[in-house]
Amino acid sequence: MGLRARLLSAFALLCVVTAAAVAGGIYVQARNDILQRTQDAAVQAMRSRMETLFPLRSAAPGPDELDEIARAMTDGNGSGLAFYQGEHSPVSPQPWPRSPGGNVPILDPGVIPPQLRRMVADGELAWQRVVRQDGAWLIIGAPLLIAERGRPTRLSGIEVYVVRSLLPEQRSIDRLAARAWLTGGAALAFAVILALLATRGVLRPVRELGRAARLLGEGELRTRIAVNGSDELADVARTFNNTAAELERHVKQLREMEADARRFVADVSHELRTPLAALAAVADVLDEEAAGLPEPAGRAARLVSQETLNLTGLVNDLIEISRFDSGAAALALNEVDVAELVHATLRTRGWPEQVHTELPPAVTARLDPRRVDVILANLVGNALRHGEPPVSVRLSADPHWIALEVRDHGPGLDAAVLPHVFDRFYKASAARARSEGSGLGLAIARENARLHRGDLTVTNAPDGGAVFTLRLPRGAFDADGGPE
Repeated sequence: MGLRARLLSAFALLCVVTAAAVAGGIYVQARNDILQRTQDAAVQAMRSRMETLFPLRSAAPGPDELDEIARAMTDGNGSGLAFYQGEHSPVSPQPWPRSPGGNVPILDPGVIPPQLRRMVADGELAWQRVVRQDGAWLIIGAPLLIAERGRPTRLSGIEVYVVRSLLPEQRSIDRLAARAWLTGGAALAFAVILALLATRGVLRPVRELGRAARLLGEGELRTRIAVNGSDELADVARTFNNTAAELERHVKQLREMEADARRFVADVSHELRTPLAALAAVADVLDEEAAGLPEPAGRAARLVSQETLNLTGLVNDLIEISRFDSGAAALALNEVDVAELVHATLRTRGWPEQVHTELPPAVTARLDPRRVDVILANLVGNALRHGEPPVSVRLSADPHWIALEVRDHGPGLDAAVLPHVFDRFYKASAARARSEGSGLGLAIARENARLHRGDLTVTNAPDGGAVFTLRLPRGAFDADGGPE
């Protein structure tokens, strides 16, 4: 989930929780207030009406007196009414034998809660809210008193119950709940709008920072961010600009130092070529005369000759590396038969009998023969010197690529050595530090492969031995650097 979605979700959730808490609290409080006011008003009205009727003149009122009491208690408001005598049955065989005035509904005695009956039977004016399928009702009950010595002090045994519908109040509460939902919905919409505005203000500099970071990672070291305001995002932008400026300065210094180092190596290598040429001539003379010299002098002459050749190879390798580093290395491409190129490399160095080949005929590719020869000579030479026979060269091809696999059957390379095989001046064994190799051969081989837009990799075979794989395109290159 993106930052915008998370901010919108957080704003919406906060709004929903806040609106639900506020609207819910207001709804509950208003509901209780409405019902409480209705209840108090109904109880007070019943108490007032009873005060106008009591005390009864007789403990056994007749139908006419009951009709009078019913009219006074209901006051024509459509409330239900019931009279009880004792604990079990109504006054008459039915809850109410007739409807006084023709507009008073009969109250079903079964709706009166037993708890309310007990409170009224004890002489209390009591009430209770009851919820049924047809809605909420308020039932109010009171005992009828009779006069004794002119004062209403004795229970007559007759109870009167009045029920009042709470449907108007329920409708008011429902309208209040609907308004609360509408208010919550409006608040949610307003919160989403505020969240969109807030995320827009926050995400714009964040996106700008991300874009600048990508450009910086791609090497655009002059990338900077416009700083607006003085908030935390502006501080981040200023920090980014300062970091980018320092990085640009350090990279510039490193590039200058690297260029100086490359130029120094190239200059030294070129300057050494002339004296090395003279030393090589002297070494040739020493080689010719070494056999006729006494043994210590002959051994010294051969050692000088060999080290001169090693130094010459090292200087030539340094010059070649400096060409790659400076971008001066170029390809001289020709359409060549790859199998013939491999055979020529082996014949030139006297290796045909030592190397097994699997080279299908008629596989051609557009390559620089000299540079591919350098790669193959290095790989096969290393396999012969440091691996174990048999050494093999196998060629495979598809319509776009060729692959040359050079393998030996020695112990292979240690896992710690594999990542560094193509590093410059890296030698797998410290014991070989004084060997004839310069430690640049494989690095130059990979550079030549990459100059062809190919690659050179190494791995260990499952049954032992190192496997170097040279993969090169067969034709020209497209705009993305791959074969067409």
